[in-house]
Amino acid sequence: WLITGGCGFIGRSLIARLLAAGTPAGHIRVFDNLSVGTLDDLRGVVAVAEGPASWAADAAGCEVVVGDIREREAIARAAQGADVIVHLAACTGVQPSVEDPLFDCETNVTGTVNGLEAARAAGVKRFVFASSGAPLGAVQPPIHEEVMPRPISPYGASKLAGEGYCSAYYACFGVETVALRFGNVYGPLSSRKNSVVARFIKQALAGETLEIYGDGSATRDYIFAGDLTGAIIDAATVAGVGGEIFQIATSRETTVDELAERLRGVLAGFGVDDFKVVHGAARAGDMQRNYSDTTKARERLGWQAATSLDEGLQATVAWFLERDASKA
Repeated sequence: WLITGGCGFIGRSLIARLLAAGTPAGHIRVFDNLSVGTLDDLRGVVAVAEGPASWAADAAGCEVVVGDIREREAIARAAQGADVIVHLAACTGVQPSVEDPLFDCETNVTGTVNGLEAARAAGVKRFVFASSGAPLGAVQPPIHEEVMPRPISPYGASKLAGEGYCSAYYACFGVETVALRFGNVYGPLSSRKNSVVARFIKQALAGETLEIYGDGSATRDYIFAGDLTGAIIDAATVAGVGGEIFQIATSRETTVDELAERLRGVLAGFGVDDFKVVHGAARAGDMQRNYSDTTKARERLGWQAATSLDEGLQATVAWFLERDASKA
């Protein structure tokens, strides 16, 4: 398994799940520029081998290749010998793409093409691409795979381009690509994320004010990382899904106001209640409503989310509190 962006939240969550399922650490290689996640973050879930692991089942840990997905030669070297590439490395989020659309394009479009070209040259069997609902833009939910994409942010446009290149590499070169449109992912190990669940938890534990962008009526589909990583593994291993796109979420719509109230209840159960919630200005490029129809994933991958929002928030808050206690 070659995991680009493997030091990040989803990458580490996936590695933890692979190890729990019996995958040897030496059969996992991480390619990361360390711009967000760190080697210490990675060591929290897996031992890191000294020197090249060469896919050895008895290696002391997983190999880490430090490099940037915009560097074609670097990702090509890292892909040698891999059976599966899980392409998580990206410029993530709408707001960063609005602030610097060129960097977003270089990372998400050129970086994805570099990964696909590396897979083609190395004969990699499966390429799993992390996408999102952003390519579809401001459409009436539930969103599904047959909706016409109309992105309203540079991030959505770059992810749509990545999906297009995945389709092209499958049709032209036979690289078995699978694009997964993630919902809003949350869970343990997300301390470096600035998405709404992680941000709210960190702010609440610090006694800071939680700011909701807009009037709180915007909706999202919040998926627990433990469910998401199962979908990634299925996308990498289930036969007959090359060239396909799947919505990976819960098929449940939750307003940001409702999320904040549910989180307030969970935090109160842990004795955390010294914070307030306010509403601020809406952000450019954000969709008002977004949740997914995951029928295709259920029928073709045999996958569906199993963790309720309350269960997921409980586990996530517990992890943050345990992390803070270990640092005290």
